[in-house]
Amino acid sequence: MVDWDDLRFFLTLARHGTLSAAAKVLHVSQSTVGRRLNSLEAALAVRLLNRTPDGYVLTLAGEEVRRKAERLEAEALALERDVTGRDTRLRGLVRVTCAETLAAHILAPSFAELHASHPDIMIELIPNPRELSLAMREADIALRMRQPEQHDLVVRRIGNIAFGIYATPDYLRDQGALDFEAGCAGHHLITQLDDTQEMTQSAWLTDLASRATVVLQTSSHEAAALAAASGGGLACLACFRGDGEPRLTRVPAPTAPPSADILLLVHRDNRDTPRIRVVLTHITDTIHELAAILQPGDGIDPSARVAS
Repeated sequence: MVDWDDLRFFLTLARHGTLSAAAKVLHVSQSTVGRRLNSLEAALAVRLLNRTPDGYVLTLAGEEVRRKAERLEAEALALERDVTGRDTRLRGLVRVTCAETLAAHILAPSFAELHASHPDIMIELIPNPRELSLAMREADIALRMRQPEQHDLVVRRIGNIAFGIYATPDYLRDQGALDFEAGCAGHHLITQLDDTQEMTQSAWLTDLASRATVVLQTSSHEAAALAAASGGGLACLACFRGDGEPRLTRVPAPTAPPSADILLLVHRDNRDTPRIRVVLTHITDTIHELAAILQPGDGIDPSARVAS
């Protein structure tokens, strides 16, 4: 009989392509992923994945097994969500995923208050630029800044984040004034990779400073903030992060950067689970309370900044 766990490991490896990526998702070692694949191939007496220099690629048999395994997976996950939705206890694990900077500077500090009022709820906070699947139970709740592609989700806009251009005073002194009409020639840009949630703001910056040189691209908003704070160049950052960094100053721009909605996501089968509902309410209240910091004016009071 085929072991369902072997199928689960096989599906993860097929989706992510490498042992290291699959192991990270599954929270196991690479050798465990390889051992599970070998076990499944031995049970079925067929090769499912071929190893190539670019990663693992499905064989024809592997494609067929993947399709059938995904149907089993969908049924298993639907059953799990149904059972979870019937759990009326205010205790247990709730997985929350969001961008790194939101996790570090907004959610993580707020969860101390949540724990004080609900000590039996344990939060697993997963900062990840990749959009984890709520349908696949990779997370229970997500905070995102762009509309999801997943189906069966309840999506609610709970806030908005303002952005600005930031650099250090020393960088601005050494590199000279910003001439936006001339495309900021001679300046350096720190931008986000195209698949990140801040890609819209990065595209705005590169268009505005079209003659500047991109010197660093990253999938981490936090890395971009720290690179700018170290004098690496200009970065378009969330104002709550840039204003909270004492080494950075906000640079006036001829147009305002595009802001980003804060979207709260939960799978429709889980939205009424009491412990998940408690966390949803807590996150919503936290974002509402910080509205003035997330959407500051040009003259933000430094004492009201989010701690770095």
